[in-house]
Amino acid sequence: MTGLGPVAWPSAPIKTERLVLRESEAGDRAAFIELFASPEVRTYLGGPRPRDELERAVPEVPGRRPGLFVIDLDGAMIGTVSLDRRDAERPGHVRPDAGEAELGYMFLPKAWGCGYAAEACAAALDWFAGTLPGEPVVLCTQTANDRSMRLAAKLGFAEVERFEEFGAEQWFGVWSSVTPSA
Repeated sequence: MTGLGPVAWPSAPIKTERLVLRESEAGDRAAFIELFASPEVRTYLGGPRPRDELERAVPEVPGRRPGLFVIDLDGAMIGTVSLDRRDAERPGHVRPDAGEAELGYMFLPKAWGCGYAAEACAAALDWFAGTLPGEPVVLCTQTANDRSMRLAAKLGFAEVERFEEFGAEQWFGVWSSVTPSA
């Protein structure tokens, strides 16, 4: 499931100390393709997709929808942060009606280890909390993904459960706007 339904984009890009969270632009297409074709980025996300397939399938302006932010560092895309509705058929929910907002992120390997993911995710969570106060946000990651597990803890996600999905153990946590983000 994608998108946040009737939630609108922020009226202006979100600026942090070092980053800008903004809508995607045509100039981001190559970085989107790199994210989805990268074996490093896609290690815990089902593996890389063939570059030639992506070249054909990715639109001129990829990822243009509410809830998906391009992470811009000095005018160049280094990753994405998304807030999408979690599919009701998937395991892991904190509300009886399901459909919670789920935080997702992908960063190019050159941006790893610099704190950009924590900075961008905290800004996206703060935006979400201001847009939909009190609504929980969930995060699901493979327990084998040490970096993602550390980021979840740093952002203030609390573990709810673990389960098997996609052939691997998954960690499932929740964040609420009453929990400080980063």
